[in-house]
Amino acid sequence: MALLDINNLHIEFSSRRGNVVAIQDVSLSLEKGEILGVVGESGAGKSTIGNAVIGLLEHPGKMTGGTVLLNGERIDALPRQAFRKVRGRRIGMIFQDPLTSLDPLQTIESQLVETMQVHLHLDHQQARARAVALMESVGIEEPDIRLNHYPHQFSGGMRQRVVIALALCCEPEVIIADEPTTALDVSIQAQILDLLRKLCKEKQMGMILITHDMGVIAETTDRVAVLYRGRLVEEGPTRQILGTPQHLYTKSLISAVPRSDIKLRRFPMVTYIEDVQTASDGSNLAIATRWMGQQRDFGKSSGAPLVKVENLGMRFVLKQSFFKRKRVMLQAVKDVNLTIKEGEVFGLVGESGSGKSTIARLIAGLYESSGGSVTFNDVNITELNDGKQMNAFRRQIQMVFQDPFSSLNPRMRILDIVAEPIRFHKLASTEKITRQIVSGLLDYVGLGDKALMRYPHEFSGGQRQRICIARALATRPRFLICDEPTSALDVSIQAQILNLLKDLQESLGLTILFISHDLPVIRQMCDRVGVMRHGELLEVADTETLFSAPKHDYTRHLLSLMPTLDYLSREGLEAAEEVG
Repeated sequence: MALLDINNLHIEFSSRRGNVVAIQDVSLSLEKGEILGVVGESGAGKSTIGNAVIGLLEHPGKMTGGTVLLNGERIDALPRQAFRKVRGRRIGMIFQDPLTSLDPLQTIESQLVETMQVHLHLDHQQARARAVALMESVGIEEPDIRLNHYPHQFSGGMRQRVVIALALCCEPEVIIADEPTTALDVSIQAQILDLLRKLCKEKQMGMILITHDMGVIAETTDRVAVLYRGRLVEEGPTRQILGTPQHLYTKSLISAVPRSDIKLRRFPMVTYIEDVQTASDGSNLAIATRWMGQQRDFGKSSGAPLVKVENLGMRFVLKQSFFKRKRVMLQAVKDVNLTIKEGEVFGLVGESGSGKSTIARLIAGLYESSGGSVTFNDVNITELNDGKQMNAFRRQIQMVFQDPFSSLNPRMRILDIVAEPIRFHKLASTEKITRQIVSGLLDYVGLGDKALMRYPHEFSGGQRQRICIARALATRPRFLICDEPTSALDVSIQAQILNLLKDLQESLGLTILFISHDLPVIRQMCDRVGVMRHGELLEVADTETLFSAPKHDYTRHLLSLMPTLDYLSREGLEAAEEVG
């Protein structure tokens, strides 16, 4: 008897426009101690299956067929109150979006302790001691102090580690891990995956690993199931699926995996895609193309670096008492110096919490530095106090954030979200032209006209990130800051988006600061790379020099942790070489 049996699962979402079939008769099984990987494009139904198993299908989604059995016991038909005893205790879940799965009004301690007290019947002292050990096991330094902090006081990668600790705290029989390493750098990713593998083996716990990262799939899973538009198209042992795939979609998906050994001119694209939606006659796309290619009225380049960061520092107050003056300070960025030339793609890599995103926000003017300066086109923007002056620079400097869900207004339609910066800066003469530009931008990022009147919650995580990229391009920026822009995307959409950024960078002379923990993507995208750790910039070098002859020990350590894809389909790799 399998630990988990999913039989003929069928899920539909009802709407005014009719029923949408999300999952079509999918059957999967999971054995004790086994890790089953589930891959496919964003919107393929991977997360929907996980939500159905744990009883968290959002309205108006519903199971219209099939069964879910845990150790032979049917759980999908359990009453809501009975299912609460299963969720968290017997089945744990690591969600894709850490910010929305943590309560912003409660400390990490209260969330971990409460869960363990409810399910394991521990007293507060026992639960807290266990929480400290869990936080340490997922790589959070000073766990005894960090337990008292709130989710917003953690970086994206740190929050993901907290979510993993929360899922593991009751030692469940099954873990559903929905993109558990999306926001993690390679060092913490290796640590977390080792921990999950160890738990599966020692505790005979089963895990469904939902991910778009083929390196994670190759190094972690025993079997792989491939989903395409709600259908199971291929399933088998990991080595067989990745090495000798049978279905055309699987072959195409594997061919799009970024190379870590050589740099290619473009990312290979997934060619097995049916019914791709584009503008009906291409007119909106053409308007957007002409509009983005117009001469930008930002003045001429001085020939100096476009961005110059000098002795930049940033401190955060972690603990402050109203009655006492004692404060605990976190030095997030320590005397960082770097330059970014006009027209280049500069990459930043390092562990989560190393200060990469903080530097991005300092450059964008979203944080006020505690020391140093940021110069943009020979203007010290850290000294600008006038709102109108800063708005002119904010139009030139746009940012794509790591977390697409929390950076989109859930009450606004996609049309208004993307059009907002165009309207604010008065870049289009009429509302008709604004709508055509927005439609063209959505075509660029692979969503099409049908996305215009929908809301963010109607899209998958990867689709929401595409919306964020369209909005960032709306002002025709001179400098684009991409903070983990593809961390929520599957390899096929990642290839599309990264090729788009390459094309824009070449055709518009766009300058890009590209922050990522995905080293193969960094190698393909960037001209130069800076390596950060604990708020310090350790090394800056040309991309190929950094990957072939790194100078710093920490850089060599990061490169050694890149997942190996030795048995990936040679057919896919040869196709990638032809593109290069």
